[in-house]
Amino acid sequence: MDDNRERQMSQAEAVGLLQAKEIEGHLTALDSFAPMALGVLAVASGIYTYLGVRAQLDGSGALTLFAAVAYSLAVSVAIFVFWSYMLRLTPAMRTARSRLGMLLTMALGSLAIVAMSSWLNAAALAGSAAVEQHLALTVQDYQTELEQANRVAVASQGLQLDVSRARQAFEDLSTQEAAGNLSGTSGRGAVFRVLTSKGDELAALESQIEAQGPLIEAAFSEGNAILSRMRELTAAAGPVSERSVVFAEESVRLAGLIARLRQLSVAPVVDRAARDLAASVVLPELDGPNDSIRGAQQTTIESVLELLGQRAESLRDAAQEVIALPAAEETTYQPISAADAVLRYAGDFIPSWAGAIAIDLLPAVLVFMMMVAQSAIREDRAMTNPEDTMTLRELRAAMIAYRGLDSAGLRDDTTVPEAQGTDLPSQAETDTAFDKVAPIDRSLRK
Repeated sequence: MDDNRERQMSQAEAVGLLQAKEIEGHLTALDSFAPMALGVLAVASGIYTYLGVRAQLDGSGALTLFAAVAYSLAVSVAIFVFWSYMLRLTPAMRTARSRLGMLLTMALGSLAIVAMSSWLNAAALAGSAAVEQHLALTVQDYQTELEQANRVAVASQGLQLDVSRARQAFEDLSTQEAAGNLSGTSGRGAVFRVLTSKGDELAALESQIEAQGPLIEAAFSEGNAILSRMRELTAAAGPVSERSVVFAEESVRLAGLIARLRQLSVAPVVDRAARDLAASVVLPELDGPNDSIRGAQQTTIESVLELLGQRAESLRDAAQEVIALPAAEETTYQPISAADAVLRYAGDFIPSWAGAIAIDLLPAVLVFMMMVAQSAIREDRAMTNPEDTMTLRELRAAMIAYRGLDSAGLRDDTTVPEAQGTDLPSQAETDTAFDKVAPIDRSLRK
């Protein structure tokens, strides 16, 4: 039973040793080009960082160029050095405390890399698209504001019908008074003059409303033309910075036009006219030839004043409904840089952000792979004694060193108790034995 257990243990040790040597062989092959790959990633990140920094700096002189190059070079060196340390040191940690410390260090370094490089990479990758999106959203806001201002102005034009009905009512009453059907006295007396004056006021207000119609239509058409040019600037070819300058000029024109369109709304005018309709009545002197006729005129004028109050209230309610219509939020175009646009609209450019961060933090995956590989090597070698893992080259070097100590009289036999009383083979015998065992060792390595 003991022999079988020992045989099984020796077989497991041999298998573990072979697996460890296989992983070590792969790591040796990967180490040959890992620094070059890490350098390529660092350089690529530095290039995109340069583009992002260059867009942030003002000016085009040599000092500005040197500043952008210096920053991007510092970023490339920092990324290469940081991940080189992580790739070498983190897998070598053996205790849980040391591994946790290295992982926390890696997390802190990753945050620093994102802060100094990744957001600039994202600005270089998607900065122009983010600025164009900002322009497009601004156009939508301006369009909403223009349409709402036009909607209010057109709704105020609808008050013309209410004013027209009120004017027509007073004109009809004045016609009836001229025929003597109201106060009982025909002609153009006091009642007729009151009715005529209010009819003239409403007619003037109606003419003013009618005159605003073409102005509103012209302003709305001009606003749509400006919006069309702004949309063209959003999707046009060429540097987005130059297009933003023209876009800002058009936005100023459009903002002024929207303000003018708001002023074309006649609802406030109708509201004030309705308030004055009943309040500003100049009562004429009763001109009836006798008390009976003058009493009839007074009664008719009181009825007219009551009617004025009703018409005024109706017009005021209609005007207030138009004034109460919700106004669109006032839009003001604010120029924005590529980096600020990428940060503001980060949710719309997730692929660009992912690429910008991945190019900086991809070596973290390599660190975890190295940790897993080194852990597997340690686990496989844990069941094997150190002297059983020596290769033929290491054993030959040990034998030569041992003979050198022996010939110099420096060997201490107490340090190698198992060698006492044992005759070591000669150099020729050792070389012959190594030549026979070497093919077997090479096959085991394979």
